[in-house]
Amino acid sequence: MTNQPEKLWNSSFIFLILANWFTFMSFQMLIPTLPPYMEELGGSKFQVGLVTTLFSIGAILSRPFIGHLLQTQSRKRLVLFGSVSLLIITLLYSFTTAVLIFLAFRFIHGLAWGWSSTTNGTAAVDLVPKKRIGEGMGYFGLSVTIGMIIAPSLGIYLYQNFSFSALIYTSVSLGTIAFVLFSLTKFKTPDNIKNKTLKDERFTFWGSMIEKRSWYPAMISFFNTFGYGSIVTFIVIFGQEQGIEQIYLFYLFNAALATIMRPITGKWFDRKGPWLLIMACSVLAFAGMWTIALADNFYYIIAAGILFGAGFGSMMPAFQAWVISKTTQERSGIANGMYYSTIDLGIGLSALLLGVISNYVETATLFKISSASFVIVLILTFLDYQKNKDVEWESEQT
Repeated sequence: MTNQPEKLWNSSFIFLILANWFTFMSFQMLIPTLPPYMEELGGSKFQVGLVTTLFSIGAILSRPFIGHLLQTQSRKRLVLFGSVSLLIITLLYSFTTAVLIFLAFRFIHGLAWGWSSTTNGTAAVDLVPKKRIGEGMGYFGLSVTIGMIIAPSLGIYLYQNFSFSALIYTSVSLGTIAFVLFSLTKFKTPDNIKNKTLKDERFTFWGSMIEKRSWYPAMISFFNTFGYGSIVTFIVIFGQEQGIEQIYLFYLFNAALATIMRPITGKWFDRKGPWLLIMACSVLAFAGMWTIALADNFYYIIAAGILFGAGFGSMMPAFQAWVISKTTQERSGIANGMYYSTIDLGIGLSALLLGVISNYVETATLFKISSASFVIVLILTFLDYQKNKDVEWESEQT
């Protein structure tokens, strides 16, 4: 009986997962739709690019500050503030047609997103038993992955078939559901954090942005999301070019495989560590990218969704659990912020660089180029595996 694993599932963990899923759905449905709306407002090509760039800058700048606050403050108060901030700024989009004000809102939205995503992830870490971090963060990460997979196509559908206002009000409705679920969640703030005040922790911007113990898996996570950035930005355009109307099947099978694989990959992480899991998944993601690039009918799209969902969908929570497992409880908020910043940076830079390259090559070639990022993931993970293969994984989880 002493070897029985600590309890993972309870009402608070379930509410938190659902709330985070609605938060990501509310946010992710805006990613592919705000740039074309900026173009409708009369924004230049440069200003359209700033829609993504300013958001990423805002998110990255806010995370050191929230990471510092998470070392001393109650989880619930920080989570609810982030949720309300996202609701307000999302609603404000529908009240302006001025390009510069819209861009200012986008920067503020980035600040709010950096706050919210970091606090939500840290709250999950506090609820998950340490020895089940891979499994627990795997299930929590499912809310992130499915949101990132489904929401962009939902946003595109609403934007193309209804109106920008319908898109915004749907996003706000999903965010409101998230706020209600967060309100119902019983958060757990560690005792060693409850007993501290902000005066006890010295703030430095870089010290609160980068967790030195966790920098290596966070760096690999950047390359992982760089590859995903090409999917978010170009798969709908690719489907239109190829005359494949069922592009939504990619998102459907992607989400299905990510869900099916989660219990398996989470337990694999806890027992064997991240290395072999991430190496295997990087191969699957690489294969998925090339399957998309070669697609000329919806059967290829289904196959690509299966491969990418099993690969990328499994790596996202594995990287988060790996980042968290290498730091202390007090610094988990900073480590979480660094992890989410790699996501924003990876997707943002991918869209920017591939957008420039897209002027010179076919869209299919962009997927082939970005597939190289998963080769880098494989190599960097293998190098770390060579250093740690003789070390028992449980000893890494201090």
